[in-house]
Amino acid sequence: MSFLDHTPRPRRKPSLTPMIDVVFLLLVFFMLASRFGADEVLPLPLASSQGGSAYAGPPRLLDVGPEGLTLNGRETTAEALAERLRALTERPSDTIILRGRDGAPLQRVVDVASALRAAGFTNLVLVE
Repeated sequence: MSFLDHTPRPRRKPSLTPMIDVVFLLLVFFMLASRFGADEVLPLPLASSQGGSAYAGPPRLLDVGPEGLTLNGRETTAEALAERLRALTERPSDTIILRGRDGAPLQRVVDVASALRAAGFTNLVLVE
Protein backbone atom coordinates (compact mmCIF):
# COMPACT_ATOMS: atom_id res chain seq x y z
CA MET A 1 0.00 0.00 0.00
CA SER A 2 1.50 3.26 -1.07
CA PHE A 3 1.08 6.71 0.20
CA LEU A 4 -1.18 7.75 -2.68
CA ASP A 5 -3.47 4.75 -2.46
CA HIS A 6 -4.63 5.28 1.05
CA THR A 7 -8.02 6.96 1.61
CA PRO A 8 -8.05 10.18 3.64
CA ARG A 9 -9.40 9.94 7.12
CA PRO A 10 -12.33 12.17 7.96
CA ARG A 11 -11.23 15.41 9.62
CA ARG A 12 -11.86 15.77 13.28
CA LYS A 13 -13.87 18.77 14.39
CA PRO A 14 -11.95 20.90 16.85
CA SER A 15 -13.24 20.86 20.38
CA LEU A 16 -14.73 24.14 21.66
CA THR A 17 -14.30 23.20 25.30
CA PRO A 18 -10.91 24.93 25.81
CA MET A 19 -12.17 28.14 24.19
CA ILE A 20 -15.29 28.13 26.39
CA ASP A 21 -13.11 27.58 29.47
CA VAL A 22 -10.97 30.60 28.56
CA VAL A 23 -14.05 32.78 27.98
CA PHE A 24 -15.50 31.85 31.36
CA LEU A 25 -12.17 32.49 33.10
CA LEU A 26 -11.99 35.94 31.50
CA LEU A 27 -15.58 36.63 32.50
CA VAL A 28 -14.89 35.70 36.13
CA PHE A 29 -11.69 37.75 36.13
CA PHE A 30 -13.39 40.93 34.90
CA MET A 31 -16.33 40.48 37.25
CA LEU A 32 -13.96 40.26 40.22
CA ALA A 33 -11.65 43.02 39.00
CA SER A 34 -14.50 45.48 38.61
CA ARG A 35 -15.33 45.28 42.32
CA PHE A 36 -11.89 46.45 43.51
CA GLY A 37 -12.66 50.16 43.09
CA ALA A 38 -15.50 50.60 45.58
CA ASP A 39 -16.51 54.28 45.54
CA GLU A 40 -17.79 56.32 48.43
CA VAL A 41 -21.56 56.58 48.37
CA LEU A 42 -23.17 59.78 49.53
CA PRO A 43 -26.83 59.38 50.48
CA LEU A 44 -27.90 62.79 49.19
CA PRO A 45 -31.56 63.12 48.31
CA LEU A 46 -32.32 65.16 45.21
CA ALA A 47 -34.64 68.12 45.66
CA SER A 48 -37.29 66.70 43.33
CA SER A 49 -37.49 63.41 45.27
CA GLN A 50 -38.76 65.09 48.45
CA GLY A 51 -42.05 66.09 46.86
CA GLY A 52 -42.10 69.67 48.17
CA SER A 53 -41.57 69.00 51.86
CA ALA A 54 -41.68 72.00 54.16
CA TYR A 55 -38.50 74.00 54.58
CA ALA A 56 -38.19 75.84 57.88
CA GLY A 57 -35.72 78.36 59.20
CA PRO A 58 -33.35 80.80 57.58
CA PRO A 59 -31.99 80.03 54.11
CA ARG A 60 -29.02 77.70 53.98
CA LEU A 61 -27.95 77.60 50.33
CA LEU A 62 -24.35 76.53 49.86
CA ASP A 63 -22.92 77.16 46.38
CA VAL A 64 -19.85 75.07 45.60
CA GLY A 65 -17.85 76.82 42.90
CA PRO A 66 -14.67 75.78 41.14
CA GLU A 67 -12.55 77.94 43.42
CA GLY A 68 -14.67 78.99 46.38
CA LEU A 69 -17.73 78.51 48.53
CA THR A 70 -20.63 80.89 49.05
CA LEU A 71 -23.20 80.52 51.80
CA ASN A 72 -26.39 82.44 51.00
CA GLY A 73 -24.46 84.55 48.48
CA ARG A 74 -21.56 85.46 50.78
CA GLU A 75 -18.06 84.15 50.29
CA THR A 76 -16.81 81.76 52.95
CA THR A 77 -13.93 79.38 53.51
CA ALA A 78 -14.12 75.66 54.09
CA GLU A 79 -12.74 76.13 57.61
CA ALA A 80 -15.40 78.70 58.61
CA LEU A 81 -18.27 76.90 56.87
CA ALA A 82 -19.33 74.63 59.74
CA GLU A 83 -19.38 77.49 62.25
CA ARG A 84 -21.42 79.73 59.94
CA LEU A 85 -23.91 76.91 59.33
CA ARG A 86 -24.27 76.25 63.06
CA ALA A 87 -25.38 79.88 63.44
CA LEU A 88 -28.10 79.28 60.81
CA THR A 89 -29.40 75.97 62.17
CA GLU A 90 -31.25 74.97 65.30
CA ARG A 91 -30.52 71.24 64.98
CA PRO A 92 -27.95 69.22 63.01
CA SER A 93 -30.87 67.67 61.11
CA ASP A 94 -31.93 71.01 59.56
CA THR A 95 -31.86 71.02 55.78
CA ILE A 96 -28.77 72.37 54.01
CA ILE A 97 -29.01 72.81 50.25
CA LEU A 98 -25.89 72.11 48.18
CA ARG A 99 -25.62 73.47 44.67
CA GLY A 100 -22.67 72.78 42.40
CA ARG A 101 -21.91 75.77 40.19
CA ASP A 102 -20.69 75.74 36.58
CA GLY A 103 -17.12 74.53 36.35
CA ALA A 104 -17.01 73.01 39.82
CA PRO A 105 -15.66 69.46 39.75
CA LEU A 106 -17.93 66.83 41.23
CA GLN A 107 -15.15 65.75 43.60
CA ARG A 108 -15.23 69.20 45.18
CA VAL A 109 -18.97 68.88 45.87
CA VAL A 110 -18.38 65.42 47.36
CA ASP A 111 -15.55 66.75 49.55
CA VAL A 112 -17.73 69.59 50.88
CA ALA A 113 -20.61 67.16 51.56
CA SER A 114 -18.24 64.80 53.40
CA ALA A 115 -16.88 67.67 55.50
CA LEU A 116 -20.42 68.74 56.42
CA ARG A 117 -21.34 65.19 57.42
CA ALA A 118 -18.18 64.97 59.52
CA ALA A 119 -19.21 68.25 61.22
CA GLY A 120 -22.51 66.62 62.19
CA PHE A 121 -24.93 67.97 59.58
CA THR A 122 -27.12 65.08 58.48
CA ASN A 123 -29.75 66.49 56.10
CA LEU A 124 -28.02 67.58 52.90
CA VAL A 125 -30.01 68.09 49.70
CA LEU A 126 -28.33 68.34 46.30
CA VAL A 127 -29.90 70.63 43.68
CA GLU A 128 -28.86 71.53 40.17
